[in-house]
Amino acid sequence: MLIIAGSATIAQVDRDVYVAAHRDLVGRCRAAAGCLDAAISADPLDPRRVNIFERWESQEALDGWRAVADAPDTGIEFDADVQLYTVTDARPPFG
Repeated sequence: MLIIAGSATIAQVDRDVYVAAHRDLVGRCRAAAGCLDAAISADPLDPRRVNIFERWESQEALDGWRAVADAPDTGIEFDADVQLYTVTDARPPFG
């Protein structure tokens, strides 16, 4: 399993526009083969932060999505700290 997680910092005035512009992308991503979850969402505490999260069954599934993703070109500038994690174990966090 792969997890892509992190955040982007965007001008406060542009944050909600950026999130809304990616709504279709997130919906298509969630429907893609091998996608277990995806979100691009406004942070509830920081008005400049966008949280980014994806969970994939495999690198092949992620590569297939990237070939057709067609992310929107918003023209909005941002700084991002997003990483790809390879997961070797998963279990419920509370038990």
